[in-house]
Amino acid sequence: MTVELSQWPLTSDGMRIIVPEFVREYLARNEFAKQCYPTAFGYYPRASGHRMSRPEHHDNLLMFCTAGRGTLELGSQSLDVGAGDALLLPRGSHHSYHADALDPWTIYWVHFEGELAGKLLGAVRGGKEFAPVLSVGTHSRLIADFETLIETRKTGYNRRSFVHASNLLRQMLTYLSAVAPAVQAKAQHKMDLDGIHALMEEKLHGQLDLATLARYANLSRYHFSNKYKALTGHSPIQHFLHLKMERACYLLDISGISIKDVSRTLGYEDSYYFSRLFKKIIGVAPKQYRNLRRG
Repeated sequence: MTVELSQWPLTSDGMRIIVPEFVREYLARNEFAKQCYPTAFGYYPRASGHRMSRPEHHDNLLMFCTAGRGTLELGSQSLDVGAGDALLLPRGSHHSYHADALDPWTIYWVHFEGELAGKLLGAVRGGKEFAPVLSVGTHSRLIADFETLIETRKTGYNRRSFVHASNLLRQMLTYLSAVAPAVQAKAQHKMDLDGIHALMEEKLHGQLDLATLARYANLSRYHFSNKYKALTGHSPIQHFLHLKMERACYLLDISGISIKDVSRTLGYEDSYYFSRLFKKIIGVAPKQYRNLRRG
């Protein structure tokens, strides 16, 4: 299948890479790439005059704006795009987009296919309630991943390099799906997950109950717990306990302090209770964990 791209004239520092058909066919069969693989990708800096319209979209598209502005038209929606915004366009979506005339965008982009491509894009979008323009901020990690993806152009169409690129693309999408809930919750005034998690970090050495967290979010305990779980997949107290056990593992890894002192550092006066809780979450007792890490 031919990838439908814009005819924007490349500048000297722009990039446009179309994955050859023989490589795409290989990726579609490869056990480690067939779930999600790139079909074209590139970088358009200060893309004055860039525009594209697709009545039918035959693959999936991720675009990431790092500077400037643009507009996405999707159905009856007209959405502004700026630095730090990701555009998420699934197969079959009738859309058009263009760079702003006065402040044209700089974008990274990748078209992709695969058995799980649509589901991965859907995980980033978070379902129908999330808009196709997701404000995630100018993550240096995401930019670095796009740059690494673009470096694949120098491999002489080495198929193993494109398998690696496919897994990098999947990593980029799962990374976006991890940061998306906090961004969307804050944007829609649902919940300040970053603030809630910062409060949890502050209280790692003590106790924190559901009522305190709910007050911070200005919600009842019932509504807070339900909204938090809907956004993250687990309860707030469960996440707090996971943070505590994560810190316990760190202390066991980097220091020789006793398990009793680790327990007290994390606000547990009863070290036996701490050990039982640690084993329940981590899978082994603290002493066994420390011995495993030394092996």
